[in-house]
Amino acid sequence: MPAYRFEALDSAGRTSTGLIEADNARAARAQLRAQQLVPMEVNPVAQEGTAGSPGLKLRGRVFNSTGLAIWTRQLAGLVVSGLPLERALTALADESDNERQRELVAHLRSEVNAGAPFARALATAPREFDDVYRAVVAAGEQSGNLGLVLERLADDLEERQALRARLIGAALYPAIVSLIAVVIVIFLVSYVVPQVASVFAGTRQSLPVLTEAMLGLSAFVRQWGWLVALVLAAGGALLAVSLRNEAFRERFDAGWLRLPLIGRLARGYNAARFAGTLAMLAGAGVPILKALQAAAETLHNRAMRADALDALVQVREGAPLASALAGRKRFPGLLSMFSRLGEQTGTLPAMLDRAARQLGQEVQRRAMQLATLLEPLLIVGMGGIVMLIVLAVLLPIIQLNTWVK
Repeated sequence: MPAYRFEALDSAGRTSTGLIEADNARAARAQLRAQQLVPMEVNPVAQEGTAGSPGLKLRGRVFNSTGLAIWTRQLAGLVVSGLPLERALTALADESDNERQRELVAHLRSEVNAGAPFARALATAPREFDDVYRAVVAAGEQSGNLGLVLERLADDLEERQALRARLIGAALYPAIVSLIAVVIVIFLVSYVVPQVASVFAGTRQSLPVLTEAMLGLSAFVRQWGWLVALVLAAGGALLAVSLRNEAFRERFDAGWLRLPLIGRLARGYNAARFAGTLAMLAGAGVPILKALQAAAETLHNRAMRADALDALVQVREGAPLASALAGRKRFPGLLSMFSRLGEQTGTLPAMLDRAARQLGQEVQRRAMQLATLLEPLLIVGMGGIVMLIVLAVLLPIIQLNTWVK
């Protein structure tokens, strides 16, 4: 049953807006009149074609990663408690304080009421629910365990969000310190050093070497700093455009993985996400080939995605998953080891989930070690640069005092 957005007046003349489900616009107006409302506008929820099926047209995304995890957890709780899916969606739509979220959930409820499977209803909003999300929901519907599958999906979303938050938290402090250091150094070099130089401009004595070097750097920053900034901005824009080319992006990501410290973090993070997604899909009953395809699409690193797709080809040809992953050197050996154990014992989803947890914990540990190491190094480096600038300023003063004596 389609949904309509309405604007109506009540008996007191106040404006009321919201969503209502009806077979057509005339039926929606009739429902509003039955509620003692005078309909002013009744418009169907705008839809646009997406992949051959109607999609909900909304400005921007309704759910962020945290919001989607919370919404999935709420829906799973209602379904597990025995509430029918339609009533669970109705409850979530009524309790939501966000109008765009209410509109989205009402649209999903109308699709379900019309007889569409929940996974197909989610496919009408592809920006909110990706292929992995829909595949897990479809597997839950087919197995009759939608509530349990939704709980597992919520667990995966929450764990993924927690890992991302820890990595961002570990990188935030060094990034802030680096930014402040760059701003302070540019200020000292472009403003403070020239002021000091002007004091000694009238003297005929030669300045210390450090001061001369700092004055040269200051002159370069003041004269050509804008050009350097422009070149950096142009280089960043060129890199962003080049990354849209799949071949260049794959080579760039492959080079990124070869970096000493960051490369290992990137490889571990992508492998943990791949293993977690594959474990969730396989545990939900999704066929292994389809699960591998969906898990590969979740990888942000194009080089590792290419390796995952190569492994998919080998599995399709009859090779075990463990041997297919072992041949891909970008994936950690831990993943292929747990895959082999899972295939031998018939507990592949559990083993993959264990591998994902261990890889995620290893990434967190390395990220925290790197952040702990970078913090004092950045502080010492910033202090050393500031000390050089201060010495460049003080040395002429000390030299002048010597001349006076």
